[in-house]
Amino acid sequence: MPFRRAHAPEDFLRGDDLTRAMSGIGMRFATKATPHANIEDTLIAASTEGMERDDLRVLSILVTWIEAHHPWINADRLTRALGVGSSGRVLAFWAAIAAWLHQDRRFSRIALLHKEGRVDLLRAGTEFHLARHGEDRRFEGTCLRVPADILRDRKGDVLTPAALAKRHRTYRQRAQMGPSYRADMWAELEADPTLTPAKLARRTYGSFATAWQVRKDFALLAA
Repeated sequence: MPFRRAHAPEDFLRGDDLTRAMSGIGMRFATKATPHANIEDTLIAASTEGMERDDLRVLSILVTWIEAHHPWINADRLTRALGVGSSGRVLAFWAAIAAWLHQDRRFSRIALLHKEGRVDLLRAGTEFHLARHGEDRRFEGTCLRVPADILRDRKGDVLTPAALAKRHRTYRQRAQMGPSYRADMWAELEADPTLTPAKLARRTYGSFATAWQVRKDFALLAA
């Protein structure tokens, strides 16, 4: 059967599984972390939890994590995955993130996914909170209206890049090679050198051609 590239999992994580995955990528929750959780899958699942299910605790720590770690997000992977069935509210969140992080041009394509106007984070009470506290500085002027008193921003809620690189092998490879499919594939081969190019591509949502070349390079160095 010919290889068919996927861009997103069939189902994103929810509940305790999501909390463990978030802990696995460096968000501080009182739970057992999922080792080496997929970074982009976890970010999209967390944004869905926050925007669609109104979990402001999850959204708060997610935004803090993005501010600390966005240079090591695979923006191409994130954009492709968001394009697979994401809701309008989730797309508005990520378009607002792209506007906030406008100096990182890798995220510019995400903004194009949002086709609607401004969206209120809160389903009720936005005008009241804005009148009292103004807009959250991170989202001011973006497509997402967020009152300043809603999303807590506490840096200690997330691991530093150095600390996360020590415990997450994919993040560590991205720090060395840049946030790419190649880095993710190399990390997977470190864990299981027997992976075929097809399995390697599926695990990392990459192309077969990239997986084949990475597998070849990895074998060369191993020899």
